[in-house]
Amino acid sequence: MPGPPRRVLVVEDDPTVAEVVTGYLARAGYATEHVADGFAALDQAAVFRPHLVVLDLMLPGIDGLEVCRRLRGADGGPAVPVVMLTARGEEADRILGLELGADDYVTKPFSPRELVLRIGSVLRRAESAPPAAAPSPVLRAGDLRADPGGRRADRAGRELSLTAREFDLLVFLMRNPGRVFSREELLHRVWGWEFGDLSTVTVHVRRLREKIEADPAAPRLVTTVWGAGYRFDPADDVAPADEVDRAGGGASPADGSRPGGGPLPEGGYRA
Repeated sequence: MPGPPRRVLVVEDDPTVAEVVTGYLARAGYATEHVADGFAALDQAAVFRPHLVVLDLMLPGIDGLEVCRRLRGADGGPAVPVVMLTARGEEADRILGLELGADDYVTKPFSPRELVLRIGSVLRRAESAPPAAAPSPVLRAGDLRADPGGRRADRAGRELSLTAREFDLLVFLMRNPGRVFSREELLHRVWGWEFGDLSTVTVHVRRLREKIEADPAAPRLVTTVWGAGYRFDPADDVAPADEVDRAGGGASPADGSRPGGGPLPEGGYRA
């Protein structure tokens, strides 16, 4: 990417892994700093102001999940993108990291070259903006509004705290209303990946619903199409958040649930 080198903070307590990662990043043109524990990561992030953090899950002091949580809760600007490194292979750990706001994860052992490519992909998404000569129009659906140029979204006048990937997912869906996209398609169109763990999409859809839906358990905007994927339904009669809160929630026939039943399983797929 043009301009000054992008700053990447590597948080890894294994010196061999840290040396390999920082070496590959340096050769790819990134400016890097390395720390080996969670407390040092928070201190260095405040000083170094990285464009992205490569974060090991298992750290001395405080673990990577707590570091990610605190980075996401920090004031003073948009959340820094996070790519997690983890030796844990359990899906629950990976999903928890994504739920806390991590933009991507790589499981050890990993290819350093793949990690560098993943980092570049996350940064491009986080820093992407439309050309100044052709600003993107503001997208609206009921009281939900997304401004691709300003990378801001709000509902009922309240600004939404979205990660870079959540924002990209929302804008993509709002630009393609009424069309069903499988998780594979979303992984390719939004993430830019030809392959990857589909649970990444599942988690981001769930997180997005928690932030834009009046009742995430009965979604009316991002609905699930059984066995096919997800669809954005910008119905004019979408209830404002405060109206649904007063009514105590509830689902309509168009909320993506099964006829006569509760909401579909997340992702619309069952083994």
